[in-house]
Amino acid sequence: MTNLIIRRIFLAIIVIFIVSVIVFLVMRLLPGDPIMVYISQQQFEMLSDEQIQVVRAEFGLDKPCPVQYINWIFGIIRGDLGQSIFFSEKVSTLIMERLPVTLHLGIVAFTISAILGITFGTICALRRGKWLDTFFTTVANLGITVPVFWLGILLIYVLGLQLKILPLFGYTSPFQDFWLSTKQIIMPVFCLAIYPIASSTRQARSAILEVTRQDYIRTAWSKGLNERTIVVRHILKNGLIPVITLQGIQVSHILGGSVIMETVFNIPGMGRLIVSSVFAHDYAVVQSGILISAVMVSIVNLFVDISYCWFDPRVRYG
Repeated sequence: MTNLIIRRIFLAIIVIFIVSVIVFLVMRLLPGDPIMVYISQQQFEMLSDEQIQVVRAEFGLDKPCPVQYINWIFGIIRGDLGQSIFFSEKVSTLIMERLPVTLHLGIVAFTISAILGITFGTICALRRGKWLDTFFTTVANLGITVPVFWLGILLIYVLGLQLKILPLFGYTSPFQDFWLSTKQIIMPVFCLAIYPIASSTRQARSAILEVTRQDYIRTAWSKGLNERTIVVRHILKNGLIPVITLQGIQVSHILGGSVIMETVFNIPGMGRLIVSSVFAHDYAVVQSGILISAVMVSIVNLFVDISYCWFDPRVRYG
C-alpha cells in the first residue's frame, strides 16, 4: 500500500508539472500584450520606450520565457504567486478571496451528487424493471444531455423572475447570512450537480447490477440474510469501485462547470476570476489559478486511489 501511495504521489507531481508548463506556454502564445492592458492608450502615447520597459521589468516580462517560468515556480515554492497586472493586487490575495466561494459551491454540489447518485443508482439496480428504475433512468438520461448554461438561465427565469422565490444572482458568505447564502446557491449548485448525479446514477446502476449476479450474493440471499445487510455489506462495498473512480472525475467536472455557473449567476469565484484574467492576459492569475485547480484534482484522485485499498483489499498487494 505504501508503494502504491508513493507511485500515485510521483505521478501527481508529474501531472502538475506538465499542467504548469502547458498553461505557461499557452498564455504566452495568446495574441496581445498584457502591458497594453495595464497602460492606458493615453499613457502609452506619453511614455517612452525606456519607461515601458521599466513597467515590463516590474512584472518580470522583460526576461526570456524559460527564466520567467523558473522565477514563477521558485516564487510558488516561496509562497509568492506574483502580482496581478489587471487587478493590481497580489495573486494570493485574489485567490484567498475567490477560492472559498468556489470550494463552497463545489463541495456542496459534490456531496449532493455523490449521495443522490449512488442512492438512485442502487434503487434502480435493486428495483430493476420497476417504475422507480424507469423514472430514475429517464431522469438520468435527461440530466446527462441538458446544457447546464441553458438550465441555469431557465432556472433564473422561472424561479427568479416569474415565481420570485430565489435570488437571481450573487453570493453571500454563509458566515454573514446563512439563510440568504443558502437561497443564493440553490440554483448554481443544482446546475453543477445535475450531470454528476445523472452519471453517478447510471454508473452505480450498472456496477451494482453486475455485482448482484455474482454467486456470493445469491448465497447471501439463500442464507436468509435481510436485504439491508446484503446491500450494505456485500453489494455496495463491492460495487462502488467504478463509482468511486467516477467521483474523482466529477471533481474536475464541477471545477470546470464553476466557470460557467459563476458567470451565469454573477458569483465572484475562482472560475470567473480565471475567465476575466484570460481576457486581460493576466498571466500570473491564470497560471496560479489553473495550477491550484490541478493540485486539488490531483489530491482528490490520490484519495480515490487510496480508497480502493479499503473497498478492494487486493489493491494493497498489487
